[in-house]
Amino acid sequence: MTTGVKSPMSNRFHNRWFCVANWSRKTYLCLFKFYFSSNFRTPTRMKRKDPQGSFEGDHLIITPLGAGSEVGRSCVYMSYKGKNILFDCGIHPAFSGIAALPYFDEIDPSLIDVLLVTHFHLDHAASLPYFLEKTSFKGKVYMTHATKAIYKLILSDYVKVSKVSVNDMLYEEQDIINSMDKIEVIDFHQTVEVNGIRFWCYTAGHVLGAAMFMVDIAGVRILYTGDYSREEDRHLRAAEIPDFSPDVCIIESTYGVQIHQPRIIREKLFTDVIHSTVSKGGRVLIPAFALGRAQELLLILDEYWSNHPELHNVPIYYASPLAKKCMAVYQTYINSMNDRIRNQYAQSNPFDFKHISPLKNTDNFNDVGPSVVMASPGGLQSGLSRQLFDKWCADKRNSCIIPGYVVEGTLAKTIINEPKEVTLLNGLTAPLNIGVHYISFSAHADYSQTSTFLKTLKPPNIILVHGEANEMGRLKHKLTTQFTDNKTKIMTPLNCQSIDIYINSTKMAKVVGRLAARIPEDGERVSGVLVKKGFSYQIMAPEDLHVYSQLSTSIIIQRITVPYSGLFDVVTYRLKQIFESVEPSSSFDAPGPTVVVHKLVTVKRGSEKYLILQWNSDPLSDMISDSIVSIILNITKEVSRVMGVEETTSTSMESQEKRMEEEETKTKKKERKIIYALLMSMFGDVKIQWDGRFLVTVDDDVARLNIESGDVESDNVGLKERIEKAFRRIRTAVKPIPFSLSHTSRG
Repeated sequence: MTTGVKSPMSNRFHNRWFCVANWSRKTYLCLFKFYFSSNFRTPTRMKRKDPQGSFEGDHLIITPLGAGSEVGRSCVYMSYKGKNILFDCGIHPAFSGIAALPYFDEIDPSLIDVLLVTHFHLDHAASLPYFLEKTSFKGKVYMTHATKAIYKLILSDYVKVSKVSVNDMLYEEQDIINSMDKIEVIDFHQTVEVNGIRFWCYTAGHVLGAAMFMVDIAGVRILYTGDYSREEDRHLRAAEIPDFSPDVCIIESTYGVQIHQPRIIREKLFTDVIHSTVSKGGRVLIPAFALGRAQELLLILDEYWSNHPELHNVPIYYASPLAKKCMAVYQTYINSMNDRIRNQYAQSNPFDFKHISPLKNTDNFNDVGPSVVMASPGGLQSGLSRQLFDKWCADKRNSCIIPGYVVEGTLAKTIINEPKEVTLLNGLTAPLNIGVHYISFSAHADYSQTSTFLKTLKPPNIILVHGEANEMGRLKHKLTTQFTDNKTKIMTPLNCQSIDIYINSTKMAKVVGRLAARIPEDGERVSGVLVKKGFSYQIMAPEDLHVYSQLSTSIIIQRITVPYSGLFDVVTYRLKQIFESVEPSSSFDAPGPTVVVHKLVTVKRGSEKYLILQWNSDPLSDMISDSIVSIILNITKEVSRVMGVEETTSTSMESQEKRMEEEETKTKKKERKIIYALLMSMFGDVKIQWDGRFLVTVDDDVARLNIESGDVESDNVGLKERIEKAFRRIRTAVKPIPFSLSHTSRG
């Protein structure tokens, strides 16, 4: 396996590996013979060889259309053996309109076979309605049940709160509704196959329903992690580790080489800031996405308030238009969460918060005294979180806790650096006196999780995506020092920059059915029918086709008639000279002599003028039938040759002479035409008389030419000599023609 990076992409796909066998007169289901050694029981899935042996059919292309050295608009294109896959379909939170989309113009959407969406966050799923409804995409879309349930809620909210012009709107609510009918769901660990592409998914942690996808094409496996977390939190399980190594791992690198603080320390910092702020009469703003980390933080807050009665008079609001719907979804998928939540749910609903109230908008918000408000969106770009930030940012008693990863270009990223003033939504500026605290509860893997994950899997090719360029570069350097075997390739492509991976693989065929009942000895030949489904191959006995495939066998009866009017005993005698087994038979219902050759081909007298051959079609019987037909035709030819000699001998000499005379007459006619044409060219006025002589007239003088004897009669002596001389030249030129023709006709 070799790798390379190139740009722009190449969309050439080749697959060169198959065999076609053609037989004379018919085409057959080919019989393949394979040799297997004694280690056939444990074949290797793929062998990596020297790259010089690579060919284009094993050319794997991976191209980020988004999230290449950036965080946002996750979308990764992959192509192998003519199969095209898209992982995720998000937007960039810092941009609006077309600028927020992945680089879809780098691909032909109509060629995408499968689109796999890992989770519902905007940067991974928000451009899906656009791609499904406004491009030529005709493939299939898959996501988990929980992701599909939340997808519609979160995108509908995105459309409503996006404060952009009509021209910048990527799609409408109806587009989201239409896209729902095109999305198919997949369970964790369920294997699905589409057009030869096999894929399944693992739990990714991160958010409810998040999945890591493993794709298998022709035995080559690619793992796409999306956003994942190997740390179990208050309600989600940790990401799973696949039980085998993929050939390529496309993995997020959001936190680069950073290492998260222990969860207990982060929770204490979080609750301490809130407790301290409300104790001073301040307000706490927690900008978070409507779904995901919000539920984790609400569980922490509700538990902390329950343990601190002195805070019961301080309200906590979950300020999201989706608050009620979000809770309903989470309650629906309790069984998808960790043991802690499921055990707690046996006594009471953990998402039925006792100290938290929903808040749909700021119009009904009685902003008097201390309070804690968790509001969306998490980047402070618009919506309720931005309205409250503009209102509270100038008061130093207040606090703003950034609880997750923030994307470049957003206000949340800006205020982490604590500028002296900020620009409000109305265009005015205000001093930034609010206390800004970055306490990450982001469910992204840190360096410790990433390095352990990769060390366990040991993929030969690692492609880093979903990370800022600097952090990604540091992560690549550190991982390179970890994988010191020089066999692991670590790549960090930019958007639209293709990674080329050349894979030399040995095609493996699995023997099934009665052929697999016994392990073959070394050098023993195993024969059967090769069946190809997608990129997998099986060898089986023809009788097992209906069991292990959707194919079935049938018998083709061949019957031909051969012209023959001789004695049947002659044919039988000749067949016995050639073939060892020629026996009388009564396999045909019609009367008449019949023999069967090698118990395969039946030969029968059909009538006085022809014979009938019948057999079951297979290579051996076809070969025998061809031989029999050749024998019969040779017998007929020999009889015809003998009959022809006798007929020639009895032909009278008179008929032969008559034929020769006719040929001579034709020759003379040709001579006469040539002589006439030449005389016309020399003398002009030439006529042919009734007695066959040529009449030549020159200046009123007339001469008569007998072309048989060459005599010329004329009163004008000069004219007579001229014609005699001209005719001698003409005859000299013309004579070789009749002599040649005459010789040919008589030879």
